[in-house]
Amino acid sequence: MTRGTGPLAGLRVLEIAGIGPAPFCGMLLADLGADVVIIDRTVPNGETIDLGPAAITNRGKRSIALDLKSREGIDTVLDLVGRSDVLIEGMRPGVMERLGLGPDTCLARNPALVYGRMTGWGQDGPLSRAAGHDLNYIGLSGALWYAGQPGEPPLAPPSLVGDIGGGALYLAVGVLAAVMHARSSGEGQVVDAAIVDGSAHLTSLLLGLQAGGAMVTERGRSGLDGSYWYSTYRCADGGFITLGAVEPKFYHLLREKLGLLGDPAFDQQNDVDGWPVLRARFESLFATRSRAEWCDLLEGTDVCFAPVLTPEEAAVHPHMAARRVYQERDGVLQAAPAPRFSITPALEIGAVPVRGRDIGGVLADWLGSGSAGGEKAGVAAVG
Repeated sequence: MTRGTGPLAGLRVLEIAGIGPAPFCGMLLADLGADVVIIDRTVPNGETIDLGPAAITNRGKRSIALDLKSREGIDTVLDLVGRSDVLIEGMRPGVMERLGLGPDTCLARNPALVYGRMTGWGQDGPLSRAAGHDLNYIGLSGALWYAGQPGEPPLAPPSLVGDIGGGALYLAVGVLAAVMHARSSGEGQVVDAAIVDGSAHLTSLLLGLQAGGAMVTERGRSGLDGSYWYSTYRCADGGFITLGAVEPKFYHLLREKLGLLGDPAFDQQNDVDGWPVLRARFESLFATRSRAEWCDLLEGTDVCFAPVLTPEEAAVHPHMAARRVYQERDGVLQAAPAPRFSITPALEIGAVPVRGRDIGGVLADWLGSGSAGGEKAGVAAVG
């Protein structure tokens, strides 16, 4: 995507280079049209490390390289802060302050700045200074509890529930909400996006079901985490399929498609005590045909069915291909920007920048400086 398109066109975002959810948030904002500039760090010899097109979360952004241990480098960041709407960073608490780029300093330079902070544990609390990763955060928050079968260790898809779902997406929503406030009031603020907070918030639907008596804390005794009609199954060829026949009408259709309408064992859909035996029967049944054969029978019907696909398989599935959900850019398979907009579409995948190469353009666009600005100490003009 080129700058100036998408619903966030005109929004200026500074991103302090890092890994994980903060860069993903920056990618999402860039996908939607924001002008996102990464502040990459120079290594001791003055060069930058370039991961090339594989650095998908850098797509659509521009990159400049600065020595953040030099006064000149910090001054350049603060100059850019003065022209920014948003700054996002994913450092441990205290790191930005030690660099001289903490919220107080940046908000003094630009009182309308939205300062987005991405951490696992949050900016405060007993664990705030401890190391951690996605699995640790969602384990503590309660979001991991239902991810698995009874008697088995819980296991969730890597990085999706915590880093992305509970982290990057909440940071994006937070900074955009704060931008709306800043534009109406002129008042910037700090957004503390913690993965433990966001992933706990993601459990709201489950907590509502539990409060209403439709779910229990014990794993394997609720419709969404233990039933045979809401689960995955192995097929004869080693592939897997998913079922989600929750509502009675969908469950009835599933029985019809599987030839089980005349079997009284399946009459009581919500008989929890009978689930293990019926699950075993489903396991045996689905093991009799290949994944493709089950797709031929069930896909596109209201039994609530889908195959379990690799990203490469998903890219060529007729539905996904029709919507162009996956695309290639520079030889790298990527998911297209989401969501979709009717007036300000954001459907093109942006290029991954060469690290540090955009210094002249960024200084010219944001500060009105010529490319010579990249020659001063602390700034690496690459390429």
